[in-house]
Amino acid sequence: MPRDNYNDLLAFIQVAQQGSFTKAAAQMGVSPSALSHAIRALEARLDVRLLTRTTRSVSTTDAGEKLLASVAPHFEDIDAKLMAVSELRKKPSGTVRITASEFAATYLIWPKLSKALVDYPDITVEVTVDYNRTDIVSERYDAGVRLGDELAKDMIAVRISADQRIAVVGSAAYFAQRAKPKTPADLAEHNCINLRLPTHGGLLPWDFQKGKKAVKVRVTGQWIYNSSTPILRAALADQGLAFLPEDMVLEHVAKGELIRVLEDWCQPYSGYHLYYPSRRQSSGALAIVVEALRHEAPARRTRTHKTGTSAEVR
Repeated sequence: MPRDNYNDLLAFIQVAQQGSFTKAAAQMGVSPSALSHAIRALEARLDVRLLTRTTRSVSTTDAGEKLLASVAPHFEDIDAKLMAVSELRKKPSGTVRITASEFAATYLIWPKLSKALVDYPDITVEVTVDYNRTDIVSERYDAGVRLGDELAKDMIAVRISADQRIAVVGSAAYFAQRAKPKTPADLAEHNCINLRLPTHGGLLPWDFQKGKKAVKVRVTGQWIYNSSTPILRAALADQGLAFLPEDMVLEHVAKGELIRVLEDWCQPYSGYHLYYPSRRQSSGALAIVVEALRHEAPARRTRTHKTGTSAEVR
């Protein structure tokens, strides 16, 4: 096939990966009709049908699936090599697309990258707040952020936070009308602000652990949200108890705006990691982002015992 027909292959790859002519057209900056014409021309040259089209969806045929699996990786390698060459410039440049939860975007990515990017004006970071378990390869993200125990094994992972803890909090005005819960079972008597996540399909249960005893509580209340910021706002407005990452509420607890309860039932869990496929590591822009977000463990010091041995202490 002549090399000037490679654009038709690129059009096919985009449509097959997106499952939509409209989405693929938006990615490539062309019209859906132009993509449709290009792929029909490719099918005519190959004398095989590559896509099955309906009014609602687009899917690959067996031949299309084989072509996608064999050709797409080569184009991705070419993109990666071209990107590596472009990074030979004095200053890294390009767009780094990241998918992350609202907490990670606000409390981990923003504080670090807002400072680091001052020195790299040619780098653009696009952060998509998403609670789904997004496939960053098929969705064309450069990286994603997840908790350490949720990472796929075929990804490169870099820790970007210490281990985390959940906090249960309510306002002083709220507790003026109710006794503070002493055990997770006491939450049945409280107005709890729920979180609904697409990955769970229902309301997120509140998980607790004390020693070896683990408890999963289904709470009820007047408010349900699908992100954490409105939950914090509702708790500050005396509307109920919130179940939120510790870092989101510590400032409000210190100011006396929120009161923390059940702290002995809230145990640490795995921290957040930035993850990305190995083929992306050649991007200089991504390398800058990775290093800026990388978590630096607290420095350890040593003390020497009379015996001459040393022990690490935090």
